[in-house]
Amino acid sequence: MEPRATCSAAAPLVERQFRVLVGVTGSVAALKLPLLVSRLLDIPGTCVIRAWDRSKPLLFCPAMNTAMWEHPVTEQQVGQLKAFGYVEIPCVAKKLVCGDQGLGAMAEVGTIVDKVKEVLSQHGGFQQN
Repeated sequence: MEPRATCSAAAPLVERQFRVLVGVTGSVAALKLPLLVSRLLDIPGTCVIRAWDRSKPLLFCPAMNTAMWEHPVTEQQVGQLKAFGYVEIPCVAKKLVCGDQGLGAMAEVGTIVDKVKEVLSQHGGFQQN
């Protein structure tokens, strides 16, 4: 068993300066989603979510193999994240690296950027020039 990473709530709150957190996940999404949902967030890269100021938006971009995406557990886990108030930037259908054709590809960068701008403007944190 690997040693557990620490994520002390007493750590400096540098992340509180940010207006939005965007979680972009790759093929490890199937591992991180259950950890996120169950609040066992003491692995690097996910523990910041527990310390995140919940009055600020948190967006997540799931991406994984089609079979994983279509599994009922994934739907439950994504639903739980949305119930926390987090904003999903849905995955898209296309040919995946594994060769599958279907849902599971991460949203395009432009889509992610547009959604971040939209959410920030709704929270008064982004002004379009």
